[in-house]
Amino acid sequence: MNALLPTSIVGSLPKPSWLAEPEKLWSPWKLEGAELAEGTRDALRLAVDEQLHAGIDIVSDGEQTRQHFVTTFIEHLGGVDFERRETVRIRDRYDASVPTVVGAVTRERSVFVDDARALRERTDRPIKWALPGPMTMIDTLYDRHYGSREKLAWEFATILNQEARELEAAGVDIIQFDEPAFNVFFDDVRDWGVATLERAAEGLRSETAVHICYGYGIKANNDWKATLGSEWRQYEESFPLLQRSTIDIVSLERHHSRVPVELIELLRGKKVMVGAVDVASDAIETPEQVAATLRDVLPFVDADRLYPSTNCGMAPLTRDVARGKMVALAAGAEIVRAEVSGTDSVLAAAQHGR
Repeated sequence: MNALLPTSIVGSLPKPSWLAEPEKLWSPWKLEGAELAEGTRDALRLAVDEQLHAGIDIVSDGEQTRQHFVTTFIEHLGGVDFERRETVRIRDRYDASVPTVVGAVTRERSVFVDDARALRERTDRPIKWALPGPMTMIDTLYDRHYGSREKLAWEFATILNQEARELEAAGVDIIQFDEPAFNVFFDDVRDWGVATLERAAEGLRSETAVHICYGYGIKANNDWKATLGSEWRQYEESFPLLQRSTIDIVSLERHHSRVPVELIELLRGKKVMVGAVDVASDAIETPEQVAATLRDVLPFVDADRLYPSTNCGMAPLTRDVARGKMVALAAGAEIVRAEVSGTDSVLAAAQHGR
């Protein structure tokens, strides 16, 4: 792995067309039973190989074994009825039919540990695994049992911590919690959101990350972004809280966004996973475009704490586009890596009088 500016994707990659309908979230599986288990594992291997071929340093599963980054985890838990569905407003943005919490939520066994072992066996590079964060989980359900978003979030935080500890034991180097809800429910983030996130990460020796973005490149998210004006300042609410938290890495959206770049200064001291690839566009960035995004953030995050990444998951894109974007990400990071290393060499030589 490159010690400086190590690259990664945030989470999902497009699934092969023989596994699920492409360019679609919550796409039904095309296989069943043993064939589905074999197919998702094959897709995981393909996702790993494509990342390695592109030059990605920190490898993930591409979420090939799950239909959706939140609901696939929840469907393995007790206390949630997937037959009893209600329509809710997801992050105050769009309506969706979601399962209902009907009793105490429980986790009888690990959801992803077998997949994580398969990922670990596939590469000797560092691996990262994404889990939904507590606040984003409760935003994807209808609750008829707890009667309190906060109480349910604390229950999920405990379950997530159990899962994260087993993933760590399986060899996962970075455990990422996805919390796009942090860009919406600011009072909850302040009052209990960061605290429940820290509970989910409690006691882990693996590095921990939280991913906060403006969502997949789907119409509902793009329409919402269009209402946010010339500056997107949502991060101004969460970054100071996360800077003081126990989370190691903060993952954010940057390329083609209207996030004021100076907001990254609010995370000074943390490692920052900066989105340098736009997932809301089919246009494949050039390496120089990626490099330009990374150069822009360097005044606000130390180079040895900068992790170039994608803005969000790439599940809604075509496989060819996703591959091209990963290649551009790796190549753009290499440009800036060489520039930063050269600057360091010049400074070192000056300090030594050479």
